[in-house]
Amino acid sequence: MDQAKALGYTVVTDAAGLDAVKKGPVLGLFNKGNMSLEWKGLPADKPVTGPQVCQENQRPANEPSLAAMTQKAIDLLLAKNSKHFYLQVEGASIDKQDHAAAPCEQIGETIAFDNAIQVALAFAKTHPKTLIVVTADHSHSSQIVEPGSEIQGLGSILTTKEGAPMEISYGTAPKGGSQSHTGAQLRAAAQGPQSANVVGLHDQTELYHLLARATGVE
Repeated sequence: MDQAKALGYTVVTDAAGLDAVKKGPVLGLFNKGNMSLEWKGLPADKPVTGPQVCQENQRPANEPSLAAMTQKAIDLLLAKNSKHFYLQVEGASIDKQDHAAAPCEQIGETIAFDNAIQVALAFAKTHPKTLIVVTADHSHSSQIVEPGSEIQGLGSILTTKEGAPMEISYGTAPKGGSQSHTGAQLRAAAQGPQSANVVGLHDQTELYHLLARATGVE
C-alpha cells in the first residue's frame, strides 16, 4: 500500500471510499483475502444435499459489487479522457466456488459477473465503437444433470425460482478435495467492432490479437 501511495495511487478500502474517488489511478482493497460472496448454501456432498433454496444478498454493504467496480472503472477511464482504453473485469470466485463444490456460491458469483456485463452493455449503447468480449480461461467440473440422475461424485439439488428441482453434479474430487479444471471448449461471445471475428473456433491466444486490433495497438 505504501508503494502504491508513493506512485500516486488513491487507496480505498470500502464501497463509500470507492464512490468518493473522482480520478485515477486507484487501488481498491476491500477485504483481507477473497471478497465476500453474493450467495450461500449447502455444499455438494454424497449422498446429494438439498433440496435447498440458495440464500441471496450475502455481500456486506461495505464491499462494492463487481458491477459497481466495473462502473467506477469506466467512469475513471472516461474522466481521464482516453481516446482508447482496455478494461478487464474478472468474476474470479466463480472458479474458486466450483473448486469447493459450492453450487449456490458459484451461481451467485456468476450472476454478479452477468451484472457487470450489463454495465458494459449499457456503456456500449452510448459508445457504439466499444468491443465487448466475454469468455473464461478454462472449463470446470460442475454440470447441471437431469433431476433424479444417479451421481457418482458429489451433488446437490437446488430449488429454482419456479420451484423446480435443479441437480448439480461435481465429479472430479471427493468431499473436501478440490474439483478439477476440465478440457472442454469454451464459449467466447462478443459485441461491437470486429466481434464477427470471434465466431468459430480459435486458439485462446488469438483473443489478444483481436483486442489489440480493436484498440489500435496492432
